[in-house]
Amino acid sequence: MIRVAIVGAGIGAEHLAGYRALPDRFAVTTLCDLDTDRARKATAGDPAIALTGDLDAVLADPDVDLVDVCLPPHLHFPVSTKVLAARKHVICEKPIVRSLSEADQLAAAATAADRQVFPVFQYRYGRSVAQLEALIAAGLAGKAYAASLETHWNRDAAYYSVPWRGTWKGESGGALLGHAIHAHDLLCHIMGPVAEVAAFADTRVNAIETEDCAALALRMASGALATSSVTLGAGNDTTRLRFCFEGFTAESGAAPYAPAQDRWHFIARGVGQDQIDAVLAATPDSHAGFAGYLDAVADAIKGSDPRRAVTLAEGRRSIELVSAIYASIRRATPVALPLEPDDEIYKGWLSAQS
Repeated sequence: MIRVAIVGAGIGAEHLAGYRALPDRFAVTTLCDLDTDRARKATAGDPAIALTGDLDAVLADPDVDLVDVCLPPHLHFPVSTKVLAARKHVICEKPIVRSLSEADQLAAAATAADRQVFPVFQYRYGRSVAQLEALIAAGLAGKAYAASLETHWNRDAAYYSVPWRGTWKGESGGALLGHAIHAHDLLCHIMGPVAEVAAFADTRVNAIETEDCAALALRMASGALATSSVTLGAGNDTTRLRFCFEGFTAESGAAPYAPAQDRWHFIARGVGQDQIDAVLAATPDSHAGFAGYLDAVADAIKGSDPRRAVTLAEGRRSIELVSAIYASIRRATPVALPLEPDDEIYKGWLSAQS
């Protein structure tokens, strides 16, 4: 049993539901939040979960194995490094850090502590993505041609009434960082790393500092091409993904926050539809969303199957892509990846914002 302390009762409440779906793997012992009323509401008064506003007390507790950091973005790096210094494993919400420099410092701290850090990308977990992974593993995909992503959500002034949202200092970025980052992680998870990106962004929907609309063109290291359209000014919340391979096309539904749990269509092109359908039918059900993500974390911590969990290196990859996107917007030119330490964006995209 892995004993968990959740820090932050906002998105932490959704994490708690994921842990509760895996009672044989995790026991949430503590919920830490300065707002104890919010923490009490999140736990529904569960007497098995201690409530505290004292992070240092959580880190000093020898009965806590894993700390789940669900705080505003500007606190992710300093709190995660404190957790590692206390020799506990870390789960950290996106964005895991705010620069490649911080990502590399966090990796060094994890190595020194001999503990693992798990970025949160729960979109990967669900039957439809498992089916897509199975088709690729079966050799039916062939060459990757192209992909298109839509992150079209609706965020109004009420959403930005939380003081840190929509600010560079608090949220650290806009729709590209806090919303589309999940779709971009899934793109890289399926089609591999990005080699070059050209990006445009603007603030068109709300009176905020950060971007709420963006358009991206990406060239993958494989040669495949992808586009990503992002807005927080849609009439409803939809996420659509389409991956075109030599052997088939995979297209998602429109579920905004759990695309892997929606029904996808897999359309044969270079192989027989019967081959596709046979793999789809043979793909077993498994935990989805946060529960699927956490199940993979447990496997990694216990050493039974570390391959399923989101790794810190993959979290770093997401930050590198965000860095390159902001660099392209700022420089008005395509930006190649990987980014080197002598590139000014390595130290973060925030230094040029005011």
